[in-house]
Amino acid sequence: MARGGSPRTGPTGSPPGPRAPSSSTSSRQSGPTGIASRSSRARRPAGRPRAEVDVALYQLREPEADLVDPVVVAALDGWVDAGSAATDAAAKLAEKGRIVAEFDGDQLFDFRARRPTLEIENGKPERLTWPTLQMRSRRIGERDVLVLSGAEPDFKWRRFAAEVVEVARKLHVTQWISIGAIPAAVPHTRPVPILGTSSEPGLLRGDVQAGPLGLLRVPAACISVLDMAVSRAGIPAVGYFAQIPHYVSGEYPGAALELLRAVGRHLDIEAPTGDLADAAQVLRKRLDAAAALDETTRNYVERLEGMADESRLPAGDDLIADIERFLRDQGREMGGGGRPN
Repeated sequence: MARGGSPRTGPTGSPPGPRAPSSSTSSRQSGPTGIASRSSRARRPAGRPRAEVDVALYQLREPEADLVDPVVVAALDGWVDAGSAATDAAAKLAEKGRIVAEFDGDQLFDFRARRPTLEIENGKPERLTWPTLQMRSRRIGERDVLVLSGAEPDFKWRRFAAEVVEVARKLHVTQWISIGAIPAAVPHTRPVPILGTSSEPGLLRGDVQAGPLGLLRVPAACISVLDMAVSRAGIPAVGYFAQIPHYVSGEYPGAALELLRAVGRHLDIEAPTGDLADAAQVLRKRLDAAAALDETTRNYVERLEGMADESRLPAGDDLIADIERFLRDQGREMGGGGRPN
């Protein structure tokens, strides 16, 4: 038999004809090269795919890590990371932390959609930087904070969630905190609102309320799949989600700052914030200047301010009409160097 299981033809020029059936004894004999004939091996039925061999999605760097009351803070880029607020906050938390677990990008990412970065020096390709998904450990106060952060997986969400639970159990995690950010009808001139979720009542801390009230159906992010998986495994889970002005594109450091403050209040620690407060002030001034130059923008922001001060949301139809009118009437960039979302 030829490699791959297809029959060999005879010598060049000889027509392939029917072959006499070989005995089971002869089929097991070695050929001229000393390699056993493949005809005796069981064949996979036509059309049936090869069975996948399960390979772990993660590698523990420190399986016997001596951690003190470890808690996970998780943030993934993508669907609920508006203004990069969640991943920016996670980066501050994880700064100088040591890697305790890594997840396999070859199994989780579509590199055509999330391409690695190639660095070329003087015409020579030098290095590739690949998307990563890691868990880092950092001692903050009297406990260890494990920061799970990186690119949102493209594949195997359910299996990824199961293996994250496995990692959490091996590291004896006591709590789970997800952080994220969503665009909302809020003005940049008011404090960043934080919306909370929890696996059971009474877990949220500070003045964060669970919400929104009632039933809400939205496309899920991978971070939400992780939330539900860990809570079903018996690990208390909460989520803190910053609401950022929907008309701002690009990074929104004020939201990252508020997420870190929410995490700090929840864990009773002083969460590191770095230069986020200064960056938030710089962006605030840019947005104020942009709004002052355009009457439509200014009026729209003032309407959002009124709703924020009254702690109410606009009617759905009115909000949609306002947003469409705002986007249609303004034609210049605002914040972050990009067009409004």
